[in-house]
Amino acid sequence: MDIKAPSFPESVSEGTIGAWHVSVGQFVKRDTLLVEIETDKVVMEVVALADGVLRAINKETGATVLSDEVIGVFEEGAGAASAQPAAPVASGAPAASEQPESLAMSGPAARKLADEMGIDIADVKGSGRDGRITKEDVARVAAAKQSEVPIASALPDPGASGTADDTVATGERVERRVPMTRLRASIAKRLVEAQHNAAMLTTFNEVDMTAVAALRRKFGDEFQKAHNGTKLGFMSFFVRASVEALKRFPSVNASIDGNDIVYHGYFDIGVAVSTERGLVVPIVRDADALSLAQIEDQIGDYGTRARAGKLAIEDMQGGTFTISNGGIFGSLLSTPILNPPQTGILGMHKIQERPVVIDGQIVIRPMMYLALSYDHRLIDGREAVGFLVTIKNLLEDPARILLEL
Repeated sequence: MDIKAPSFPESVSEGTIGAWHVSVGQFVKRDTLLVEIETDKVVMEVVALADGVLRAINKETGATVLSDEVIGVFEEGAGAASAQPAAPVASGAPAASEQPESLAMSGPAARKLADEMGIDIADVKGSGRDGRITKEDVARVAAAKQSEVPIASALPDPGASGTADDTVATGERVERRVPMTRLRASIAKRLVEAQHNAAMLTTFNEVDMTAVAALRRKFGDEFQKAHNGTKLGFMSFFVRASVEALKRFPSVNASIDGNDIVYHGYFDIGVAVSTERGLVVPIVRDADALSLAQIEDQIGDYGTRARAGKLAIEDMQGGTFTISNGGIFGSLLSTPILNPPQTGILGMHKIQERPVVIDGQIVIRPMMYLALSYDHRLIDGREAVGFLVTIKNLLEDPARILLEL
C-alpha cells in the first residue's frame, strides 16, 4: 500500500519530511510511528495502518511534500517479513532483521555519512527518539575526532532544531550548520511581518500579586480536590482578568483586515507555549464562559500536547488576544511581539519580592511587571494604558473578576 502524507488543512500548503523512524525492510506493528512531517504550525505523524514491512521511501528527510502525496510503500501482512526478503536499505546495509543493533537504530542518511567519514556506526551514541542514531550524531563524532577533542566537548545536540547539513572542524573551533525547521522559519517570518506591518508600541505597569498568591495558598488544596487534581495556577487569573479588560476596551480584542476593523464578539485567548521545536500559541476558546478550573485544564492539556508535538492545527487557528509568560524562564521585563492579525499581546514576567510604598510605609510585596504591546494604528495610548491598569486592578483585588467590577 502507498504511504501518503496527511491531508493538510487549507491554511497549510505543504510540509517537510522531519524524520523517518523506520528503515526500509524493517517489520513493524500496527500504529508504529513511521515518519514525522513538519508543517508551518505543527508536526504531523504518519503511523503504520497494519502489521507489515516498509518497502520503499520515496521522500527522504528534508524533502518537501504536498497534501496526500505518496511518500513511501508499505507491505501489509504479519508474515510479510518472513514470506519475502526485505528490500535493502538505501545505504546497501542488510535488512533490519539481519542488522546489528547499531545499524538497526540508524537511518540510511546516518549510515551513508558514517561511511563517507570513515566512522564505525557502532561507536556512535544515538540522541534521537528511542536512541536512534542521526546524521548529527555521526557528524559530532567526526568533528570530535578531527579536532582531537573528547566527544563530550563537541557541540550539543540540535534537538528538534534541525538535521546537520555541514560540520566544519578547525583545531578546537567547531562550527555546525543546520537548516531551519519549517516551524522555526514560519515563526521568524511571522515575527518580522509583525514588526514591518504594524505600528507596534509597548506600555508597562506593575501588579502586586499578594492577593492572588493568598488565594492560591488558602484555597489551593481544596481547589485541587474539588476539581479532580487540577491545580490553581496564576494563568487562569490572567486569562479572566484579560477577558474583563477586553470587554471594556474592545479595540484590543479587534483586528485589522485591509481598510476594515473587525471587532470580535467573542474572547479566544491564545496562550504562548515554548517547546523544543519553537513557540506555539494554542487557543483557549470562549474564555469568558469558562471557570478558572476549566481554563487551567485547557492550558495544562495544551502544554502537555505541545511539548509532545501532539497539537492539532485547529488548536492554534484563530485567537483574538494573546498572553505570553516569560516569567517562567526568569524574565523580569520584555516587549512581546504581536501575533498577527491580533492587535494586542500581554507579557507576564517573573514575580519578585520588592520594596514598595503602601499608605506611606515601605513594605515587601511580590511584584510582577506587565507589558502590553499593541498596534497603534488601531489602539491609542489612552486605551492601551487603561487596558493594562484594568488588568492590574482586577489582579490586585480578584473579587472584582468574579463580580465583574
